[in-house]
Amino acid sequence: MPGTIRVMLELGPKRKKVVAHAPDWPGLERGATTEAEAIARLESYLPRYAVVAAGAPLAGTFSPDATPEVVARYEGTGSTDFWGISFGFSPADREPVSDAELARALALVQSAWGVFDVVRARVSETLQKGPRGGGRDRDQIVRHVLLNEADWATKVGVRVAPESLADEAGIAAYRRAYLDAVRVRHAEGGMARTWPLPYLIRHTAYHTLDHAWEMEDKNLTPPS
Repeated sequence: MPGTIRVMLELGPKRKKVVAHAPDWPGLERGATTEAEAIARLESYLPRYAVVAAGAPLAGTFSPDATPEVVARYEGTGSTDFWGISFGFSPADREPVSDAELARALALVQSAWGVFDVVRARVSETLQKGPRGGGRDRDQIVRHVLLNEADWATKVGVRVAPESLADEAGIAAYRRAYLDAVRVRHAEGGMARTWPLPYLIRHTAYHTLDHAWEMEDKNLTPPS
């Protein structure tokens, strides 16, 4: 049965934007100008996220036909209003996380990375631009994702030279170090500096998937 999927709503302080995210599924997050729109957008991405769940592998516990169930509303930050992205810590982010829950969340992050890698390998180098010619191409997006993520990883003590992310071996080594550092910080009961570990995890997964889906949507490769 499809069942329900827990959703939390992050409200921008000026109520310009609302972000809906699923605390049990890191990376499943969409923003809009109203609660109803944000929930509807998240629901429309359930089939795309099903690929992530399957790669974890958690397909048996994720339904693309699930009905969103709002379980919490909380105040976000000014960046929530500006970007339409979750920049606030949710009630779930502040809850204790078991070893099993951490392992599950990190498996979903790894699956999100896998989706990103598949997409970047098959989309066109030049991507569709906006109506005024704006927007980044594939390699610019890939570099943006990797460098931003590497910056967040410093919050758990991982430091990587940007040039090492220029090849697949370097990316793989960085990702292993990132996961290991999160596990160590969790075992110590620590945070990612001022960020709760669950927020770091879901923000990493969101950023990865958001840009993977962006590249898919702007791909100019002719259908085979």
